[in-house]
Amino acid sequence: MNKKWNWLTGGLLLGLIFLLAAWIVKPIGVSTQFVILNGIVWNLFDADLIENDQEAKHKHTSTNVYLNKSGGKYAKSVENPINYGFLFVLSMFLGSIISNVLLKNKVTKDERIRPKVWTEKFGQSISKRYIFAFIGGFLVLFGARLAGGCTSGHMMSGMMQTSLSGYLFALGVFAIAIPFAILVFKNSQKK
Repeated sequence: MNKKWNWLTGGLLLGLIFLLAAWIVKPIGVSTQFVILNGIVWNLFDADLIENDQEAKHKHTSTNVYLNKSGGKYAKSVENPINYGFLFVLSMFLGSIISNVLLKNKVTKDERIRPKVWTEKFGQSISKRYIFAFIGGFLVLFGARLAGGCTSGHMMSGMMQTSLSGYLFALGVFAIAIPFAILVFKNSQKK
């Protein structure tokens, strides 16, 4: 079977997965796990970063103000990282590997590094592609932490729960992303 799913089928399945996750466990969000990963690495070099504190809401405190948020919730996750959120992020990586193995129409290495839409606009430079990808990833993650959550947490899970902040976040994302994409790729040739 060599059939690709269309955007509607993929969107409905993604919505169903988000609904099931929120119903069975809790709403999906992933950007906090990058903070937790940073805390895990930091904790390897600074034994005083996380302390057990029976008086704290989550029984852990941190010398870092951000990790001490919500009564030490993040500090607890740094100390005990095997939780729903961390396993979810690891599962995203595993899922992408499995889908790549099962994919019938293999994407070439060159297409992964330099998609057609990129090369038509910016040329063949691999280093330029990596620099732009790094800057874009940094800005997305910085914005997610600044906003207190990522697109999956704020927009998808938030809107599913009819959260006003989720709708406002989605409005902001599309109000910036669509004009920016038009501006950046407006002269791309269609082939």
